[in-house]
Amino acid sequence: MKRIALFASGSGSNAEKIAAYLANQSEITISFVLSNNPKAGVIDRARRGFNAGQHVPVILFDRKTFYETERITQLLRDQEIDLIVLAGFMWLMPAGLVQAFPNKIVNIHPALLPKFGGKGMYGHFVHEAVVAAGETESGITIHYVNEHYDEGQIIFQASCAVAPTDSPEDVARNVQVLEHEHYPRVVAELLA
Repeated sequence: MKRIALFASGSGSNAEKIAAYLANQSEITISFVLSNNPKAGVIDRARRGFNAGQHVPVILFDRKTFYETERITQLLRDQEIDLIVLAGFMWLMPAGLVQAFPNKIVNIHPALLPKFGGKGMYGHFVHEAVVAAGETESGITIHYVNEHYDEGQIIFQASCAVAPTDSPEDVARNVQVLEHEHYPRVVAELLA
């Protein structure tokens, strides 16, 4: 049995798509969701079982626990987690956690890295920057996580066109379609 830990700070739409994709794969399970945001929508989604019918435990933590202790790293080791999946998690992963799980932490970024990555480049900030730069395409990048924002080895990219009339919201919608289509499949393939 392969075990996934999902980290999320927001609504959890990518986490839910991953859970739905994995629901019929008995060899992969989501052990728990970890979040730094007690008001994150992902918490309700996980407690509902991500519409897959199975309750997924949620573990909340604060900045001090994450950055000044080894508790999260030890929890992941104790649960024998095979893959850590960041699904809208906004904090930089601590070096000790990255070193404990080399090439076992993946993230999705809503742009075609190396463009529009780095600290502060997430969500609507990315899409606003894409439109402001006059880009003709955007997309997603699924990558391994290292000690720096958005600099880990690229695993997969997919693109979508950006029209001159597109707003950042238009770009966000098109990029989210790509996220929901590809992230679950790539996560499953990494565990095959």
